[in-house]
Amino acid sequence: MTKPFRFGVVAPLMSDAPTWRDHVRRVADSGYSTLLVPDFPLTQPAPGPMLATAAALTDLRVGTWVYASPLRPPSMAAWEAHSLSLLTDGRFEMGIGTGRPGIEDELRDKGLPAVAPDERLAQIGETVRVLRDLDGPDRRTPVAMAVLGPKARALAAEVADTVTFALGGQPRTEVARLAHDFRGIPHIELALAVPVIGDTVAPHMAPPDTDPAALRAADALTVLPEDPGAVAEEIQRRREEIGFSYFVFGADFADRFAPVVAELAGR
Repeated sequence: MTKPFRFGVVAPLMSDAPTWRDHVRRVADSGYSTLLVPDFPLTQPAPGPMLATAAALTDLRVGTWVYASPLRPPSMAAWEAHSLSLLTDGRFEMGIGTGRPGIEDELRDKGLPAVAPDERLAQIGETVRVLRDLDGPDRRTPVAMAVLGPKARALAAEVADTVTFALGGQPRTEVARLAHDFRGIPHIELALAVPVIGDTVAPHMAPPDTDPAALRAADALTVLPEDPGAVAEEIQRRREEIGFSYFVFGADFADRFAPVVAELAGR
């Protein structure tokens, strides 16, 4: 089943708060579905207050892109997610994953225990279980999982509403293979985060040493061209061939791609 297009923006607070709030309003006015914030402790305000602010300013959906599971106990992550869902009248989406590359060093720097990959995955499962208990029978907070390996993909097929892949430079054919099994699960939406536009890498969406030229040479799906017309064409190709219907860009590209969103959102 082909799902309609929607578009999200990862909008870390990289300037002063009034400038960020103005940008949130422009994102809403441009037709984007979702305002997302990354989980980088101590480099910006915490996700919860930022998302509550964005939801109060606009009618956008809001979400984490994504909680790193070892940074907070499952009960606390679930409590925050349920609280945001309640306070935004159901407009919150909990994105969660096992952590970006280098998460082990980050945990040590923060005085937190190192957590093995399998345990981090178990933390995700427990977070979702507690969240479902808190939501009860009358609420379902959508869960987006960032996955790559077979165990993470299996858990996502069981508990997630949206699935994205923790991609680097994997070629298009490899990503199509990862996505294949999810296309047969009717309720799951496939999302693609695109951190690189042309030669520009979005903050907090990919490592700063990311090589755009190498991504293009590999036919990686983590890069798109700068021309909005070419972007619209390529996005439609990626839905037709692989099943991606939810596309996530960095905040610096939101204004440039507003015409693409206006053309494709909801179709």
